[in-house]
Order: sequence, then structure tokens, then C-alpha cells
Amino acid sequence: MSRIYDRVALIGLGLIASSMFWAIKRAGLAGEVTGYARSEATRETARRIGLCDRVCDSAREAVEGADLVVLCVPVGAMGAVAEEIAPVLKPGATVTDVGSVKRDVIQSVHPHIPPGVHFVPAHPLAGTEHSGPESGFAELFDNRWCLLVPVEGTDPDAVARLRALWEGMGSNVDEMEADHHDLVLAVTSHTPHLIAYTMVGVADDLRRVTDSEVIKYSAAGFRDFTRIAASDPTMWRDVFLTNKDATLEILGRFTEELFALQRAIRTGNGELLHDYFTRTRAIRRGIIDAGQDTDAPDFGRAKAKS
Repeated sequence: MSRIYDRVALIGLGLIASSMFWAIKRAGLAGEVTGYARSEATRETARRIGLCDRVCDSAREAVEGADLVVLCVPVGAMGAVAEEIAPVLKPGATVTDVGSVKRDVIQSVHPHIPPGVHFVPAHPLAGTEHSGPESGFAELFDNRWCLLVPVEGTDPDAVARLRALWEGMGSNVDEMEADHHDLVLAVTSHTPHLIAYTMVGVADDLRRVTDSEVIKYSAAGFRDFTRIAASDPTMWRDVFLTNKDATLEILGRFTEELFALQRAIRTGNGELLHDYFTRTRAIRRGIIDAGQDTDAPDFGRAKAKS
């Protein structure tokens, strides 16, 4: 791949930002990558592991002269960060983000984007349960989707360059309208995370089962819930508070389905249960056929070294 941006600034140095840095360097997509994290300890860790070509001690310093600025902070903090960096953004630069919610981010960030600077919200659908600067790796985005959510009137060239960057980092790229994005993600990500947090919380509340038994006898289903529920608490708190309407809509649908299954179990309606599970099994097969998982998922376990 050829260089797409001369300088990229990463604001926030967690899993996504660190993976972006390694993926950018792997493909030679930028001349220099600067970075900033609010925590001094995080900045020191980034310097120690060689994360970013230059780690700065302020967000303003990191974005000065940058052609692309990527907001990699929790969605609840993006508006304040955008306001802070706005005075020093380079004319013609692009500001983007990696947040899991788009309508709220647009409402929080867009008012602070100065004239002559492009704003192209984005959301890479990739991640692990790990967080922090040491959790990133270049392959995180390979064959995963990144959704671009351009605001009205966005320069098509700015969108095309950002698309090229994400494709260069290994992603499949699509464009989506903000409200539709938030509804889709409420189904595919936000509500499943909330259910996982709830299930793990229920297990913690069941005093009939000791803590050691919950850990010792975790079957695949509960083990997957614990992996999802280990995700960054600040990020997910902000996701639910900023995508409230869509999440509540899907939770309502989920509750209705749960009551229907509860009734089927109580009344011994095996036919309904079998039909329901057959339909959901087909969705799993569709995910595998689309290349978004394998027949043998690793359930969070590290791959064996060859």
C-alpha cells in the first residue's frame, strides 16, 4: 500500500488506537503517527513499547499538523476532546472516531469542527475483551467490517481517503446512516453485551452456587458471557447512555422473545423450542459463511504456537 496520510494523530491509546498504529505501520499508510493519552502512565507505557512515532503530553500537541485525527476515547468524552483540539486543527484535515455509537458522537463532536476541516465518523467492528495500549495488534481489523457514517455535505475525497486507510489496515468498509447504524449495533453488539453483563451478574448473585463452582465448571456458554462481560466498563457505560433509545427498543424485543420461550418451556411446547433453535442455528451458520467466525471459535483462548 502507498502512504495515504503524512501524519495521523491518535487521541486515546487503548486497544483500537494501538491496533491502528501497528496496522498503519504494517502497510506503510502514514509517514508519522503521533499519540496522546490522558493518563501519564499510559503515555509512559506507549513510549516503552514503541507505540506511536511520537507520544505527546497534550491532545493539542498531538493533533498539530496532522492530516487525520482519530478520536479513540470513550464516546462520552469525545465532545470535550473535540472542543479542546478544535483551535489547532490543520485546515483540510479530517477528524474521525472509532466510537460504537454514531448519532450522539455526531451531535457532540460536529459543532466543534471548524470550517475547512472534514468530519467523517467511523466505527470498526473489531475488538477483544482486553484494553489498554499493550492489547493492540496489527491483525485486529483483518477481514472485519468498518462502517463509515459521513455527515451531510462531507467532501467525497475525505471519505475516500479514510476508506482507503481502513482497507489498507485490512478492513472491509461500508457506509451507513447514523440512526440505522445505532439500531443495527444495538442488535449485534450493545444488547448482547448487556445480556452478558446481566448473566454474569446473576451467576454472582446465586449463593446456591459457590464462586469456585462458577469458575471451575464454566461451560462454553457461560465462559463466552464472561469474556464479553470483561470488556472495558467505561466504554460500555457510555455506549448504553448514548445509544439509549435503540438499546431499549431491542431490549424490549428481547424481553418479549424471552417471555415466549419461558412460556414454551413451562407448557412443554417442544415444537416451538425446536423451530426457534433451528432458526437461530441458521443465523450462526450465516456468520461463519460470511467469514466473520469459524466452526471452531477459540472462546478467548490463546492460539497454540506452532
